[in-house]
Amino acid sequence: MKIFYLNNPASGNKNGVKYFSLIKNEFDKWNIEHESVQTEYAGHGTEIIKNLAFEKFDAIAVSGGDGTLFETINGYFANKSTKRIPVGVIPIGRGNAFARDLDLYPEKWEDAIKAIVSGKTKLVDVGFCKTLKEEFYFINILGLGFVTDVASTAFKLRTLGHLSYILGVLYRTISLKPFHLELEVDGKKIERKNVFAEISNTRYTGKDFFMAPSAIIDDGLLDVVLLNKLSRIRLLQCLPKIFTGEHVKLKEVECFKARKIKVVASPVKILTPDGQLTGNTPIEIECLSKKLEVFIK
Repeated sequence: MKIFYLNNPASGNKNGVKYFSLIKNEFDKWNIEHESVQTEYAGHGTEIIKNLAFEKFDAIAVSGGDGTLFETINGYFANKSTKRIPVGVIPIGRGNAFARDLDLYPEKWEDAIKAIVSGKTKLVDVGFCKTLKEEFYFINILGLGFVTDVASTAFKLRTLGHLSYILGVLYRTISLKPFHLELEVDGKKIERKNVFAEISNTRYTGKDFFMAPSAIIDDGLLDVVLLNKLSRIRLLQCLPKIFTGEHVKLKEVECFKARKIKVVASPVKILTPDGQLTGNTPIEIECLSKKLEVFIK
């Protein structure tokens, strides 16, 4: 087996640097031939995979978090190679939501190598999003509204670590203002006064948010979770329930599954596909059923 190994040295608060050599040593231990490259800037992973000659390899291995995987799959689907090869996910980032649905965790990253060695794979769904100006793929989740506003604030305070998200939540709660949301879900039209919308392929988002408990990565459907209009105090009361998945039982929350979704928001909302800040509404989303082959335990 010959694999192309892509590592993000900035992942996991720059822990990717130390993991690069550890993972390469693990490949050597299993006598896996590999060509190894590290990303150098945001978007570099997409460029590398997009221009990779798939014909020269049996698989791709990628170590990082959900953002690194986002770059990888966007490069993967932009690649013009006729050969398609499976992807091995090695979770070493701060958020490893997709890997978690594969039962792979940073503290046992060696399991991901063993999964590649075993050769066992499965086909999983991928989300495809089209805006007025761009198209991209996501494998974890696509958010807009309050969740994106928090992510934007937290990014500016990222040097504070996990505290940045707490401060982001508090800041955005103070300025909370529901917006008008129009959805078309598999042809059914819905209008709401909304706080946030999350469109999930995986159950988790980030490290611990159990956003879509009923999501299945190979069912051909995306899970839509809406948090509708509520007070600031009620928002703070409800947010902790996202850690356990109990939020789906709240009267302000709606959940449903869909293959195709159209979203219009007023005012226009920025998007967070797989934790990245890119694109804005209006958007069209489609679940591409069993579009990507990944290694599993």
